[in-house]
Amino acid sequence: MSELRKDIISGRWVIIASERSKRPDDFRPAREPVKEPAPGFCPFCEGNESKTPPEIASLRKRGTRPDHPGWRVRTVPNKFPALNRGLPPERHDEGLFQWMDGVGVHEVVIETPDHSQELPDLPIGHLGEVLGMYKARVISIEEEYQYKYVHVFKNKGREAGASLSHPHSQIVATPIIPKKINEELYGCERLHRQFGECVVCRIIREETQKKERLVHRNDHFCVITPFAPRFPFEMRVYPLRHSPWYSKITKTEIRSLAKTIKRTLGKLRDTLSDPPYNFYIHQAPNPNLPHEAWANLEESCHWHMEIIPVLTRVAGFEWGTGFYINPVAPETAAGFLRSR
Repeated sequence: MSELRKDIISGRWVIIASERSKRPDDFRPAREPVKEPAPGFCPFCEGNESKTPPEIASLRKRGTRPDHPGWRVRTVPNKFPALNRGLPPERHDEGLFQWMDGVGVHEVVIETPDHSQELPDLPIGHLGEVLGMYKARVISIEEEYQYKYVHVFKNKGREAGASLSHPHSQIVATPIIPKKINEELYGCERLHRQFGECVVCRIIREETQKKERLVHRNDHFCVITPFAPRFPFEMRVYPLRHSPWYSKITKTEIRSLAKTIKRTLGKLRDTLSDPPYNFYIHQAPNPNLPHEAWANLEESCHWHMEIIPVLTRVAGFEWGTGFYINPVAPETAAGFLRSR
């Protein structure tokens, strides 16, 4: 029989309809092979630096010049940005409606010069450099006080929204705090008052004790399939050390996170034949700004990463009700991933 499960932080309910699917093969999406463009036509490949906007930051061999070959990780402005840098935008009211100019930041982190190497293929040191680039760019953007929230994310595969197949991530900063982040912060604040501790810290403690939904744990991070996941094989990567901001991650934790990401994405690829996926980092808003709305922000907010394989489609029921139907119980998904 199916179950209705509630996510404690967001208050969102999901339907776990396990009888709909029992094996990973049952929900692997049927996809036609994608013909990759010749590497020479990829603007992110080494040697094509002139095809992107001038780089903002890079990690490169000593003696090599910006916007030339020799880099390992490279950050450039998005050529077709959703938002553009500018002064703090003013809100405008027109009757019932509000709007503001599209001021923000939209950057691309090119993870490797190698067109064929995804994150789980990279050496731990190189993957750590990618994660370190995320941190450096977040810190730099947050120094511009008009940006209240910085969002780091990756779309891997065309079905997940990637327009280019070369491995890359994106960073978008907005002058307002996104609604989903607001809701998560309010949920964490409410539960902090109720339990007297960070709810994510409590989730980590209970999940690592039960082990039903635990995929992996090391000295600094754990990976779990959440109790009420929206999608099959959805995972959360939690730091064991409480911290509201990804930008506060240490060098030791970056290396540990690199090992965690390499292992987790590798297991996902092995289990589900390299599915498309999205991942993103949820953290507290810009620490350089006051946040009176959340009195206990530093105690209640716990940054984390969410990984969502694209295995099912969101359709009319989900769009119309806000309920998600997930055909794979998280306990089953965790079991598959642990066994690989």
